[in-house]
Amino acid sequence: MILHEGLVVKSTGSRYTVKSGNIFYECRIKGKLRIKGIRTTNPLTVGDIVDFEIQNETSENGLPMGVITNLQQRKNYIIRKSVNLSKESHIIASNIDMAFILATINYPVTMPTFIDRFLVTAEAYSIPSVVVFNKIDLYNEEELLRMEQLADTYRKIGYECLITSTVTGQGIDAFKAMVTGKVSVITGVSGVGKSTLINTIDPALSLKTEKISDSHKSGKHTTTFSEMFELSFGGFIIDTPGIRSFGMIDMENDDVSHYFPEIFEVSHQCRFNNCTHTHEPGCAVREAIELGQISTSRYESYLSILFEDENEKYRLGS
Repeated sequence: MILHEGLVVKSTGSRYTVKSGNIFYECRIKGKLRIKGIRTTNPLTVGDIVDFEIQNETSENGLPMGVITNLQQRKNYIIRKSVNLSKESHIIASNIDMAFILATINYPVTMPTFIDRFLVTAEAYSIPSVVVFNKIDLYNEEELLRMEQLADTYRKIGYECLITSTVTGQGIDAFKAMVTGKVSVITGVSGVGKSTLINTIDPALSLKTEKISDSHKSGKHTTTFSEMFELSFGGFIIDTPGIRSFGMIDMENDDVSHYFPEIFEVSHQCRFNNCTHTHEPGCAVREAIELGQISTSRYESYLSILFEDENEKYRLGS
């Protein structure tokens, strides 16, 4: 049987849409495809490069069918703890050039802890990240001030921050320029406007969108699975389901501080090499927090990861 190479552009449980050349195939996995060292609810994810055999069948959607026989090595991936299965993980996307965490100060609220957990995971896999503060057209003066303070916090660390509105067009050209020619993933809590933002930069995609709940100011799960879309102006963007939590996995406590750039930088000045930055004397990190050089919210995020219960490996995004 001849093997073909393809890109997984959609995952819906046991079926995968694979793009090879200009043809899309509906594929299943041959036998049990396991990833060494990772217990995951999804052996394949959007962005994976796979080898597959073409079958002499057609799916209900009219696509030619295939069987995936091999997963090629990933250069990176974004992973989180499975909320329903505490001992397993869920891989959101792989082979990513750029990650965007979309956040809203309100409508709905995105907690800084949620942002930080995503950034820490991206740091762990060396994926460049951008924090996008969306829906600026909806904020009052107090909310605008809160947004500027948060953006300032992340810019000081070294993260690029973008302020966007799909209503006024602010920041849209800048976002479009950032994703052009790259494989990008965009994530955030339900209702922050991921699909709307993608539609704004490439209207031909016409992704389904839905307004947030007026009564609870929370988002609805418009996107139910990750899907990769080819942008008309070059590049690919992966739209992910809105998630309420981002659980950490594959991270030892000794390593957590390494993925907070500002904590890691100051930690070299601590009295003890194995300082946890929680109680030890001569801790340069806690001193920097007292002096206002490290954000209290970032330190709280660090502690939440360090001391979270093993059975509660996630924190609410809203």
